[in-house]
Amino acid sequence: MSALFSEFKLKDVTLRNRIAVPPMCQYSAVEGVSNDWHLSHYASLGRGGAGLVIVEATAVAPEGRITPGCLGLWNDAQAAALAPVAAAIKAGGAVPGIQIGHAGRKASANLPWEGDDHIPEGDPRGWRPIAPSALAFGAHLPRTPKAMDLDDIARVRADFVAAAERARDAGFEWLELHFAHGYLGQSFFSVHANQRTDAYGGDFAGRSRFLLETLAAVRAVWPEHLPLTARFGVIEYDGRDEETLAESIALTRAFKQGGLDLLSVSVGFSFPGGQIPWGSPFLGPIAERVRREAGLPVASAWGMDAPATANRLVADQQLDLVMVGRAHLANPHWAYQAALQLKQARPSWVLPAPYAHWLASYRPGV
Repeated sequence: MSALFSEFKLKDVTLRNRIAVPPMCQYSAVEGVSNDWHLSHYASLGRGGAGLVIVEATAVAPEGRITPGCLGLWNDAQAAALAPVAAAIKAGGAVPGIQIGHAGRKASANLPWEGDDHIPEGDPRGWRPIAPSALAFGAHLPRTPKAMDLDDIARVRADFVAAAERARDAGFEWLELHFAHGYLGQSFFSVHANQRTDAYGGDFAGRSRFLLETLAAVRAVWPEHLPLTARFGVIEYDGRDEETLAESIALTRAFKQGGLDLLSVSVGFSFPGGQIPWGSPFLGPIAERVRREAGLPVASAWGMDAPATANRLVADQQLDLVMVGRAHLANPHWAYQAALQLKQARPSWVLPAPYAHWLASYRPGV
């Protein structure tokens, strides 16, 4: 059996393989509530053969949405609508996960296909973003956010806890905290976004405080037997990468001590000018370093959708899980196609029984 199709056990959860579908925003919710589109979309991914399917970034508060079309988990109606989504993923044989987060200064944006820029001030569709400091992201997101006071910080931390409880009660078995991509958690850690002079800014300890406190608060309510993970940008490609990576690894060690079970290694995206080496699976070696130096299982994405590449990253112990995103949108049964390419003895076993029955003897063109 190839490494990619070996089981992966984390806490009391066992994934049927090392393939995960990462969060990919659909921007199709109404007032944060999922609908038939989400149910159909995630059901297809659940039965496609991946071991884990993580539902898109889901806001812990109304002002935490990236766009007006983003999912939410700040009320019980949203949780009730997501329960069938979790059940549909699980019915297909995958473990249902969900990512919760807060968009911070990148919030209140138009849908990507309608501009992907900030909704203008005064437009009733929008709202004022909040962030560690009153610093705009820049480029297509020029709006200056409100600098959070201590009450704001305490409220958002409580919002994460309430969203985690709703995710738990809705049937999700894997929780990911969104601490990456220039959103709120990443902004507290980033020197590009955090110019605070109180306990939540300044040195490494101050910039780490919001993330560690939020992790601790969520850890207190999330079941101990289920995985608690985070997506975190460990590097910015801003010319100070070694310093940022060293700090990120130190923070990852603290995450582990605080009860985190796995880190999804990503890029910070905290400012608009990063020189990112797109094309190759550039985060593989970086994730391996985080894995080795922090002693925590890791996942990552980008440039990993060729089955041979994905298999090599697991076999070489750079990654424990491979996040395959856009390729799953093009083909929800990417895992089955990967099994064929990697010459698994019984590739149809990665699919639910009804599909496996019909595809066991399928020969395209015959």
